[in-house]
This record gives sequence, structure tokens and C-alpha cells, in this order.
Amino acid sequence: MRKPLLLLFAFFIAITPITQLSAAIVVPASSVSTEPDPATVKAATDAFKSLSKKEKREKAKEVNKEIKAFKASKKAGNAAETNTLLLVILAILLPPLAVYLHQGEINSKFWISLLLTLLFWLPGVIYALVVILGNK
Repeated sequence: MRKPLLLLFAFFIAITPITQLSAAIVVPASSVSTEPDPATVKAATDAFKSLSKKEKREKAKEVNKEIKAFKASKKAGNAAETNTLLLVILAILLPPLAVYLHQGEINSKFWISLLLTLLFWLPGVIYALVVILGNK
């Protein structure tokens, strides 16, 4: 009885893109951001265009520095959108998806979790919990 459920789960994961699953689970409807006000965007664009070349280069360096800091904090697991409780619940229900959302990419930890989950459910759950809670 358990094998058909696992095969159904594997088929579901195979046909559903992971980005759709993660967007449906992680992003609550109340926090979905809308587009900014066009007047605000126009004012910011005009302000940027009025800067000198030197000031534009400095702004671009600041932006690159902030992007690198954001990526480093996300890689370290300190991203603001990381919700550990949701990931733990998800690790119990869908371990590979929880590992993917925690890691932010499909890597070896994801594949190990998927393999363990498809072969034996409980080791997949345990491994996903170790990955999610082990980096703290």
C-alpha cells in the first residue's frame, strides 16, 4: 500500500515544477508585493539620471555590495524570508521540497533527500530535518 503512494508522490513531484510548489507554499497571500507606484519609479529614475558619472558609478558599487551581502546572508541561512517552523512542517510532509527551499538550489542534499524519501519515508524526513536544523 505504501509503494503506490510513494510512486504517486514521485509522479506529482516530477510533473510539478518546484518553483511553482515553493511559491505556493512559502509566499503567503497577504505578503505578495505589488508593483511600485509609477510616479515613485519615475521620480527615482529622474533622480538617478541627474547624477554625474562618478556618482552613478558609486551608486552602482553600493548596489553590487548590497547584492553580495544579501547573497552571503541567504547562503548562511540568515535570509529574512526563511521560516524555520514552516520548513520543519514541510520536512515532515515533503522532505525534498523542504530541503530545496532551505538550500535555495537543487544540489546533492536535495537528491539525497529525494532518494531517501522515495526509498524509505522516515529516513528522508530525518535527513531533511538534519539539513534544515543542522546549520543553526
